Amino acid sequence: MTKRIFVTATNTDIGKTYTTKLLLKEFASRGYRVGVIKPVETGVNNTALDGNSLLECVKNLNLEFKDISVKDIVPITYKLPAAPYISSDFAKLDLKKIDLAIEKIEKLCDILFIEGAGGLYVPLDDEYMIIDLIKYLQATALLVTHCSLGCINDTLLSKKALENENIKHVVAFNSRDKNEKFSLISEPYFLKANFKILKVNENIDTICDVLYNC
Repeated sequence: MTKRIFVTATNTDIGKTYTTKLLLKEFASRGYRVGVIKPVETGVNNTALDGNSLLECVKNLNLEFKDISVKDIVPITYKLPAAPYISSDFAKLDLKKIDLAIEKIEKLCDILFIEGAGGLYVPLDDEYMIIDLIKYLQATALLVTHCSLGCINDTLLSKKALENENIKHVVAFNSRDKNEKFSLISEPYFLKANFKILKVNENIDTICDVLYNC
């Protein structure tokens, strides 16, 4: 049975696609057939940029993806760069389209990475938020969080939301060049609270280990 890992984040532009590509490469290096899908992408005019980037990555890692297109990777797209519920003009989320896309991709892989849109409470329609989609797909979540000022609040709120829904999850900190003060401003709190700090760039191998066994 294909293992599903849903890559979500504390907000938009935190590094979901970047992290997903690192995970794809790490698991592929271990001999796993990897696959990826981004169920919904907004801000799409001619092509889904995130979806295309993910497809290029996975094609280099899994030869079975040679005939897969961006539309297979991103089954639902909208032009307006906003929450999907708004971009769709308040349409109902087509779960069947997502299910069929996943069914097609899962035939080609041992581990499927599902990349979300924005954070956990981004509305997909009047019933589903991203967090609901994670639960619906019965996936383990990787919560990518930032290392800028405010990450304590953002990380704890998102983690609590996942815990409240009994979603198995791992937290990964995406430290960027501008986050050099993380060790002074926010990291001391997490260390004091015995919060496991896994950094995307430094600990991708450990993140993969924990995700696979979660």
